[in-house]
Amino acid sequence: MGATGVLLSALYVVLCFLQMVTLSSEQFIVTGLQKPVLAPLGGNVDLSCQLFPPQEAQHMEIRWFRNRYTEPVHLYKNGKDLHGETIPKYVERTELLKDAIEEGKVTLRIFKLTADDDGSYHCVFKVGEFYEEHITEVKVTATSSDIQILMHPPNTKGVMLECHSGGWFPQPHIEWRDSKGKVIPATSKAHSQDETKLFNMTIALLIEASSHRNVTCYLQNLITHQEESLSIVLSGKMCVSSSLTVIVTCTSY
Repeated sequence: MGATGVLLSALYVVLCFLQMVTLSSEQFIVTGLQKPVLAPLGGNVDLSCQLFPPQEAQHMEIRWFRNRYTEPVHLYKNGKDLHGETIPKYVERTELLKDAIEEGKVTLRIFKLTADDDGSYHCVFKVGEFYEEHITEVKVTATSSDIQILMHPPNTKGVMLECHSGGWFPQPHIEWRDSKGKVIPATSKAHSQDETKLFNMTIALLIEASSHRNVTCYLQNLITHQEESLSIVLSGKMCVSSSLTVIVTCTSY
């Protein structure tokens, strides 16, 4: 064989190798929802992912995880759900729906959502050493109608109102508004999170002694845009909570 033949043979081997690499790297891709999935606190959420092109996936390893590959939220391997491999906080809280696994589609159902379930979920299909993944973002939301307006004893500057509301997720927007819906600058704002990561909000407003106002404590979940509010009417002699139909006697000043 001459030099040309050797060169052609070497070129053929290289082309075959490149073709094998190309085929191996294009076995499939994993697709799923591109937009974040909104899910209510305490409810369930379904997260789907699918192979493209569609193909049977029963023989594959299918792994869902959050931040670490070695800490699965749910693991399917060798045709079985390996519940013993699930990290503790997801034990008995997940189910892998496999009705369409012959087409390469599975759905992870998570039950009893908490604020801690908010964030990214990786769906990985693996066969041999080859794998691909899709990442879905979950946004857990909670809106609370539990709002209280507390009135401190008046002093020479006026009367201090404090609006409290807990059980929100994520952190909501909070503000005071007047009777025309205009924002009133707050005297102070504060927030905290309880052991379940839900937000407790506080906003204060100093009403001057000479003022007679109808003010509203307004909160909004910035993800779902749900709104909650509570109004209170102040006069020189009494304060009337318009939402609770409760009359609170105030000191005249």
